[in-house]
Amino acid sequence: MASGKNTGRPKNNPRPWPVCLSIAGSDSGGGAGIQADNRTFTDLKVWGTTAIAAITAQNPDQVAGSREVSPEWIMAQIQAVGDYFPVRAVKTGMLPTGEVIRAATRGITHLPGSPPLVVDPVMMASSGARLLDEIALQTLCDTLLPLAALITPNVPEACQLTGLDIRSVEEMERAAVSLQQRYHTSVLVKGGHLAAEAEAVDVLAVPGLPLRVLRLPLLPGIRFHGSGCVLSAAITAHLARGRKLPQAVALAKAYLHRLMAAHPRPDLNEG
Repeated sequence: MASGKNTGRPKNNPRPWPVCLSIAGSDSGGGAGIQADNRTFTDLKVWGTTAIAAITAQNPDQVAGSREVSPEWIMAQIQAVGDYFPVRAVKTGMLPTGEVIRAATRGITHLPGSPPLVVDPVMMASSGARLLDEIALQTLCDTLLPLAALITPNVPEACQLTGLDIRSVEEMERAAVSLQQRYHTSVLVKGGHLAAEAEAVDVLAVPGLPLRVLRLPLLPGIRFHGSGCVLSAAITAHLARGRKLPQAVALAKAYLHRLMAAHPRPDLNEG
């Protein structure tokens, strides 16, 4: 594959923003996936590049179908980006099969400079459709999670990864510590699925630092398709801009909260 000259800036961008790479699925409804990632990257003034791993036919209510991109094309996209752009941070989202996960892993390990990796272990769509089978889940655990600088499971995903039945903040803390110790990385367990809580609570475990519980007011009656994608993309953007991980997480959580409160979208509905 021919390589362009790596100038440190996109050709048509006179101001060299830091570059992020998202390896994820495309959402035809525009609320999640690659589309949400690139909107977030632009909003936070980083240059978004992509490797599309799957194509979905979906809207905020349902996933009508999906088709994975071949491993060869996933590798080709990552290589084309890495040949030209100085990627400062990477995130992954929907990676539906073991072959796709292995291709993404190989591509990431060959990026120059070993940029930090944020893994959003997308297992189910907001509509409830399952996006990751058991073989793919095992491949994710064996290959990609050990490379991550940060893993961002929500409560149902953390339950699948740990085998715990998470129903409280204390159990979120147990899950975060368990995953941190297992994969020797930072973990953000997102508590948006804990309906009993009066606040939006996330738990952050960073090796060598005290466990942190991050709280923001709940926004009642609001359904926000793609919130996990936006959060992980915002963390990735802040890492690319040189923020330390705890600060990147706090800034990204505040960004998502502001977005949900102030910028209604077609899928952001009063309940």
